Amino acid sequence: MGSMKYRLAIFDFDGTLSDSYPWFVGAVNEVADRYRFRRVEPHDLETLRGYEARRIIEHLGMPMWKMPLVARHMRRRMAGDIGRISLFPGAGAMLRTLSERGVTPAIVTSNSAENVRRVLGESAALVRHFGCGAGVFGKRAKLRKVLRAAAVPPAEAICIGDEIRDLHAAHAEKIAFGAVSWGYTTLDALAAHSPEETFTTIDEIAEKLTGAPPDLVRNDSP
Repeated sequence: MGSMKYRLAIFDFDGTLSDSYPWFVGAVNEVADRYRFRRVEPHDLETLRGYEARRIIEHLGMPMWKMPLVARHMRRRMAGDIGRISLFPGAGAMLRTLSERGVTPAIVTSNSAENVRRVLGESAALVRHFGCGAGVFGKRAKLRKVLRAAAVPPAEAICIGDEIRDLHAAHAEKIAFGAVSWGYTTLDALAAHSPEETFTTIDEIAEKLTGAPPDLVRNDSP
């Protein structure tokens, strides 16, 4: 692959850059009791990691009209626990490597701008475009807005994430999708929907997107 196939890398946040899955598992049953949907039992977790968002919502017995309320509550609750959530190791260095080698980092997420910036810390300065607060199925419009703001055609952008709904949103906008192995959804479940790229480590993102040799990427890591 040519060293600069993509000029814009649009990242999902939770489960892709931010290690928030353990927090989510801890919070979800308190929210389930409050909004009266099914609790997630420990034996359900691995099964749910193979499901698309709509199937998860059906499994939990949550009516669609409750989704915005639950999402807003989760964002507020996360804001209170933000000190317990951090970036995956190497994520900041990877964003810096992309930025230095001519790939513009962007973020499109259902999470709030405040939560995202607080977890990113100093790395927030590396992200050129933010599309935050997207509805669970509202990422297409945010992706389109980021493409316009970056003035990059879809063919020169890649969306990188850990959920099947993100892959569908990217493909609907004719943007390539890079699936990560460490997020909310299993890589097998994502691979079934034909992502253009797969990443099994954070370092691999910078290697594949910039053509930088692995030792150079790792030397850049703090």
